[in-house]
Amino acid sequence: TAPGPRSYTTLRDEAVKLFNSLQQLESERDPVPLMQGVLQTCLDLPPLVDEIYCQLVKQTTEPPAPGGQGDLHYWQLLTCMSCTFLPSPPVLRFLRFHLDRTENRFPASEMAKYASFIREALEKTKGRECVPSLEEILVLMQRQEMICTVHCPGVPACSVAISSHTTAEEVAQELVSRLGLSQSPNLFALYEQSRRREQPVGSATLLADVLTRFE
Repeated sequence: TAPGPRSYTTLRDEAVKLFNSLQQLESERDPVPLMQGVLQTCLDLPPLVDEIYCQLVKQTTEPPAPGGQGDLHYWQLLTCMSCTFLPSPPVLRFLRFHLDRTENRFPASEMAKYASFIREALEKTKGRECVPSLEEILVLMQRQEMICTVHCPGVPACSVAISSHTTAEEVAQELVSRLGLSQSPNLFALYEQSRRREQPVGSATLLADVLTRFE
């Protein structure tokens, strides 16, 4: 199941817990659950989004081992943040300066590649209903896309590559084109189906959020 409701204390206490999680992230062998936990806290407590962005910029500025495993874990979480939340305008300007500085100092490095990916993501991110699934976090860590399987009546299942920003309408349009139905007078939509219900997916819904609900 996707992360469920949690009980929280004060914002100050939760900020301290998040800072401790970031410290732990540097040496974590499997950082994905920890990253998802940080993202879930930020989703539940929006005032902490800017705090985490600032902490991650701090951790990726003058790191002891640039491009080392610990440093890349911070960049990977920053990548996931950029696909989930938009910071406030002042923090966004600060973040973009940091991305530019990293690309200039470490051209062609892994850090520079993450910086470029993050900059592009920030142009598309509008906010999420759910935090990224474990699968989505894994592909974001590799700066890749997810493969979504869509079952279509009368034809084999179709595999579609999606990003954190792909909407249901975009996938439906791609499938209509791929199946040669562009001239059909019918309307097409995506449906999500579970053991208990089947319902249409809103055209503006992010497919990544639907996949998180299925996780």
